[in-house]
Amino acid sequence: MVQHQLRGSFSIIDDCSFRVSEFDMLPGSSHVHWWGAVGDDYENLTSGFVISDDQLNTTVYKNQSFTVNLTKNVTWDQIRVVSVWDTLMASDFGHVSLSNGSNSSVEITAEPTVFENCKVLSDTYRLRWTLNEEDNVIDIGLEGAIGIQNYMAFGWTEPNREHDHMLNADVAVTGFTEEGVPFADDYYITKYSECMKNDDDTVEGVCPDTMYNASNSVNSVNNTRLVYAHRKDGVSFVRYQRPLKTVDKKYDWDIDVTEKRTCIWALGLIKPPDSIRPFYLPQNHGKTYGHVHINVSERINDCFGPLDAEDKEDQELVIADKKEPIIVTSGPPLHYPNPPNPSKILYLNKKESPVLRVERGVPVKFSIQAGHDVAFYITSDPLGGNATSRNMSETVYIGGPEAQGVQSSPKELTWAPDRNTPDHVYYQSVFTQKMGWKVQVVDGGLTDMYKNSVLLDDQQVNFFWTLSVSEKSISIAARGEKKSGYLAIGFGSEMEKSFAYVGWVDLNGTGRVNTYWIDGMNAQSLHPTSENLTYVRCKSENGVITLEFTRPLDPNCNRKERIECNNIIEPTTPLKVIWAMGAKWSSDHLTQSNMHSVKSNKPVRVSLIRGSAEAEEDLRPVLAVHGFMMFLAWGMFLPAGILAARYTKHLPGDIWFKVHVYLQYSGLAITFFGLLFAVAELRGFHLGSLHVKFGILTILMGCMQPINAYFRPKKPETENPSTKRVIWEYIHTNIGRCSIFVGISALITGMKHLGERYNDENTLGLTWALIVWVSLGALTVVYLEFIKRRRQGMIPRGNWVLGNGEDEDADLLSSNGNHRENGSVTSEIQLEPVPGSGGRYTII
Repeated sequence: MVQHQLRGSFSIIDDCSFRVSEFDMLPGSSHVHWWGAVGDDYENLTSGFVISDDQLNTTVYKNQSFTVNLTKNVTWDQIRVVSVWDTLMASDFGHVSLSNGSNSSVEITAEPTVFENCKVLSDTYRLRWTLNEEDNVIDIGLEGAIGIQNYMAFGWTEPNREHDHMLNADVAVTGFTEEGVPFADDYYITKYSECMKNDDDTVEGVCPDTMYNASNSVNSVNNTRLVYAHRKDGVSFVRYQRPLKTVDKKYDWDIDVTEKRTCIWALGLIKPPDSIRPFYLPQNHGKTYGHVHINVSERINDCFGPLDAEDKEDQELVIADKKEPIIVTSGPPLHYPNPPNPSKILYLNKKESPVLRVERGVPVKFSIQAGHDVAFYITSDPLGGNATSRNMSETVYIGGPEAQGVQSSPKELTWAPDRNTPDHVYYQSVFTQKMGWKVQVVDGGLTDMYKNSVLLDDQQVNFFWTLSVSEKSISIAARGEKKSGYLAIGFGSEMEKSFAYVGWVDLNGTGRVNTYWIDGMNAQSLHPTSENLTYVRCKSENGVITLEFTRPLDPNCNRKERIECNNIIEPTTPLKVIWAMGAKWSSDHLTQSNMHSVKSNKPVRVSLIRGSAEAEEDLRPVLAVHGFMMFLAWGMFLPAGILAARYTKHLPGDIWFKVHVYLQYSGLAITFFGLLFAVAELRGFHLGSLHVKFGILTILMGCMQPINAYFRPKKPETENPSTKRVIWEYIHTNIGRCSIFVGISALITGMKHLGERYNDENTLGLTWALIVWVSLGALTVVYLEFIKRRRQGMIPRGNWVLGNGEDEDADLLSSNGNHRENGSVTSEIQLEPVPGSGGRYTII
């Protein structure tokens, strides 16, 4: 096993085939082959050759067995080593060394990772063992997909103990030091606590055997002997031996191979030695512990396939700092991450071939001090060593044959990865392959990755760009400032007649960016286009969408055949940019539900060369003025005019009529001014919203009132009103009432529309204030109606009248059917003397 948790048994069948059984391997790339070489050193392995047409695909191999045929031109006398080899990375996953080139004699060497038995303790922890009664030993292998700072513990409980299995248990604790050196020590547990030394020099807790009996030699007390250990692909493996019959009868238990015994296990963090406690101290294991019943003489193998760690990267990480240079030196390999390796490799900041993490847009400084035989460069080729000499293409991002230096005379380099730099590149030497390792290129701040940025309308979308006049292209990014299911930006004055770029993450978690031409206001008006976009990316972080792409300034195609060929960006002309966001997007079967839920209200004119922007028109406050004017008209003036006609006719003269007329005309005038503000904001009428529909209906009903007032039939001086007069009053009255109710509905829906459009939290409070105002108005009407009826002697009145003449003060549609003129009622009075009253009279 070298990498990818490769295990298995190898046997030669005949001159042209071999068999692999119980084969385990984590998936590799699509370039993994059976490989032959004449030696297992770096030079021989890297100069080897493919020996079979059978390819190891990218699936996980789990205890599989199969036969492999050699290619026709390969014979066993050409092969000393059979390897599983990744040709792309020149990487050895594992190999078998043959004793000679003949198939008649193959020396079988027991590998330290191979055991006779295996038992699963947990999803991330396995126990392997091989029993050797003749030598009075048992070989135990502990294998865990854990962090390098964690320990693995396994041991035997006190015989016949049924509860509290950890007390008096004989346990081996294994792991790796901070330097990566493995250890396996014998521990004894006397208490559920860390190892502590008491005032009388006694110790208790989870302590090494050597702490309990310091007078004896270490060899007689510590019966655990480390055999082999490695740390590969995020999996720790430690093999150790212990005797079946022990010398230390106080802190170790004998293992009876004929009976089933209770064993305990645990995983957890481990504390390194210090001046007070000079030993490794297991910390609390949390919930990662348990016990099993094992008879070591029975054959068990329930381990199906290799362990697969979530984090397979164990090598050091160096994060570039734009203030401090990265020191590049060379040295011997100890834990090179991509074996096999040459005798000298690159170190960054004194760390052996670490992963170098850089940010796009942030300059990185290198100080090359690796010697004159090392020429540092950053390349797209994973092996380095000048890929062009191997007839392979590569992209060189910085460095080359001249990038060499020593400590006394270092070579300085500065590299600024841009947004087009791939996620993974490599630092290597021009002269020798496989001296370096990976460069992890991550997104920095968009302000670092792009030269210019502006906020679009409503400050909900950031727009970034880098203009490359020499390459005749522009790199663009857009990021929403709130969570959404997709983000769209468009080039144009409004969504209709614009070119749009929509970014979203599909159900598979893949970021997508599609292009469209929009020629209408519905889903069927979005037409996919085929623009030449490169370096396309889209991601969602906590629900916030960021899309990126690079496109040519001029598509340079036939404008008559393809509409997107008209999408030309002229750097000297301001670019009008708009945006939209919504909860859902689909690349096909677009419906109205795919359309935006929020969008920009106006385009922003972006000056690509100057790096500045300005709104095309600053009409945002216009809607607030429109709403206030409509409130004055339909929330105050027009209702007050109606109340004047209804409840002030008892006043002398024609005051009620003048107040009514002046308020109604003033309300209508304010309405028309408010309408002009709305038209300026919306750039025309759009009847899609409920508010606009209510508003148009309200205005139409309001305009009908002065028109039908102009055609009002005259009231006769002495006669009852005519039928035309009565019909007119009925129409005039009810249209006025209905217009007020529709107007209030328009005010409420307008407030809701304002909140949805600008995402303004204040609109909710304003809506409730409007409801309270309407409620107060309704209470006022109830009170005035009560006063009026009491003044009329509680005579019921069935109808309200807005006015019936220039000097009228009576309702023509009274409930008793009597029509009054000029507010007077004619009555007859008779005086009759009362007998014996002395001249008194009574009124009849």
